[in-house]
This record gives sequence, C-alpha cells and structure tokens, in this order.
Amino acid sequence: MRKYGVVDTTFSRIDMGSIAIKVIRAEDPDAEIIRYTVPGIKDMPVAAKRLLDEGCDGVITLGWVGKSMLDKYSYLATSIGLIITQVLTSKHIIDVTVHEDEVNDEEKLKDLAIDRVTKHAKNLVMLVRDGRNALTPYAGKGLRQGYENAGPID
Repeated sequence: MRKYGVVDTTFSRIDMGSIAIKVIRAEDPDAEIIRYTVPGIKDMPVAAKRLLDEGCDGVITLGWVGKSMLDKYSYLATSIGLIITQVLTSKHIIDVTVHEDEVNDEEKLKDLAIDRVTKHAKNLVMLVRDGRNALTPYAGKGLRQGYENAGPID
C-alpha cells in the first residue's frame, strides 16, 4: 500500500492540508495518508523527514509565506532544508508554497492556493504511484500551479 505524508502549518490562511488529502484520496483511494501540522514553514523539513522515516513514499509540504523580507529568508532556509531532506532520503517532497504578496486580492490568493495545492497533490500521486516517468508526457508543456498555464513555445 502506498503511503503519503501531508505537512501543513498553522500559519497558513486556508486549510491547505485538507485540500491535499482530499485530492490524494480521490487520485489514490487505497493509499494511507498521514498528516503532520506544524506551526510554521521552518518546522516543515523535520516533519517531512519524520514522515519519510515512518515509511511514507512521498510527502507534500504546504507552506504560507508572509510579506516581509524575514519571511522570505525563512522560506529560503526551509526550501534548502527540504531539498537536503530529499537528497538524504531519495524520496520526493513536493514543496507547495503560497506567498502572501503574490496577489493583492484575498479571494484571488485563496484561489491561487487551492489551485496550487490541487495540482501539486496530483503531481505527488503520479510520482509515487506511477513512477519516475509519470510526468514525462507533460514535459515542456509550460504547466503552472496557481496560475494559468504558460504553454509551450513551438
């Protein structure tokens, strides 16, 4: 049985974890899903590592980054920690992050977050369930998460 980890934070302004779980269940109904909620993004690397150590085949991390430069530096540190964790475990961690200053309208920010979580949760399932070449048919398509697809350059 496949096992997925979902790491989310209390700092997020929407319940990104529930969205990811709903998508993973729809895409891989027989899989086990373990959720781990932490206070903020800097706590995500250790949560992801613990879930992978507990047998998860892949993890999705769901972070919300504030507008200040300090928040951006915290995200940079988090991203590096998640990359190191991937290298050490040889397992995918799909890092889904919403930056508070991506759009000024809160409803659009919410829509962006939902779209990004949904698409990346599907990406995680494809990588875990279907293997390393699962996304190959989509290579070079200009796909985006959170925004309209950019499309390929022909």
